[in-house]
Amino acid sequence: MRASTYPLIDADEAAALVLDRIPVLGVERVALADCVGRVLAEDLMAESSLPAFPSSAVDGYALRASDAGKTLRVAGESAAGRPFDGVLPSGAAARILTGGVVPDGADCVVMVEDVQVFGDAVTVPPSLRAGSNYHKVGDDVRAGDRILVAGTQLGAAEIGIAAATGRADLPLGRRPRVALMSTGDELVEVGRTPGRGQIHDSNRWALLAALREAGADVHVLGIAPDAPDALRALVVDALEEADALVTSGGVSVGTHDLVKPLLESLGTVHVGRVKLKPGKPFTFATLPGNRVAFGLPGFPVSSLVTFEVFVRPALRKMQGFSHWQRPTLPVRLAYDAKPTADRTEYQRVTLHREGRDLVAETTGSQSSSRLMSLAGAHALVRVPAGDQGFKAGTVVEALILALP
Repeated sequence: MRASTYPLIDADEAAALVLDRIPVLGVERVALADCVGRVLAEDLMAESSLPAFPSSAVDGYALRASDAGKTLRVAGESAAGRPFDGVLPSGAAARILTGGVVPDGADCVVMVEDVQVFGDAVTVPPSLRAGSNYHKVGDDVRAGDRILVAGTQLGAAEIGIAAATGRADLPLGRRPRVALMSTGDELVEVGRTPGRGQIHDSNRWALLAALREAGADVHVLGIAPDAPDALRALVVDALEEADALVTSGGVSVGTHDLVKPLLESLGTVHVGRVKLKPGKPFTFATLPGNRVAFGLPGFPVSSLVTFEVFVRPALRKMQGFSHWQRPTLPVRLAYDAKPTADRTEYQRVTLHREGRDLVAETTGSQSSSRLMSLAGAHALVRVPAGDQGFKAGTVVEALILALP
């Protein structure tokens, strides 16, 4: 064993330091069908107006408001995709279906429920207003309008508006390529029987899910050996293609904790210890070629909490998201949140509603090895270092992982 030479850095300072050194990756054009969940890299401007033509909002008849109260000849029909041909004469109406083009010459639409039909003629109400019951050109979007802002995550509505403006592909922030590995001779693959002193490698699967949710393309390296030369060869080879390396375990101060020395030899370690519970051994390094490395602790909860605090925001910055952090909401504590004297603590909670309040209940023991404290958690409550803590009933901001 050896004492760490890295200073303990305040958690907020470490988070800011990481983000300050994270590069934004390039832009790629992606087919619309593959844009779900991705981030727009450039503002999207409307090249044409929506709607592009005056279209009926109802089934009924298109006519001139000046013909109100009259019995009019039905001169034809305008259906979606089959517009009325020519200019609508005075003293005439055109049958029109929802979405149909309002004929030239008409200035209003009357609903079918409000007219009387007599063969090829229709009697319309005595009070009509020009401009009623149809969508005018540009009501939704005018040509030249900014319709989506760079940094926007693309969901159903955003992809729909892109399609409506005729975009077959979009400029997106490139997904970070992440090499993921676990370290430790005590680890065995899931599905194999552990020997004495061995455990299943659960962190890799948890982090794989977290990385994919954050938008990364992941290359899984498996379990790295606790041997310096073999570990170095594995990492150097992976970094040929990766933008970031994420490791689990091997960042403490034991004789078999090899990740920090390796990162020191490959680049610059900026963070080696953090005043954070769980997650004190968290490590961050920059590497040649605009690459970065995150060394996460081996305890399951420490690994995932440091991912939420440091890695997920960094991955979102790489892609060009406008918001890097998860949202926060005020919650009322249903328990006494006791502090740690020298470290910021992220406590895991579940949420439920009581009236207008979101109420936070502890998930039980907050041990860094107890993954059950995070399974099913809806939020993380940040408890500053010191001796004060928060009493039950206190309203605090919580980092929202999922709403109940």
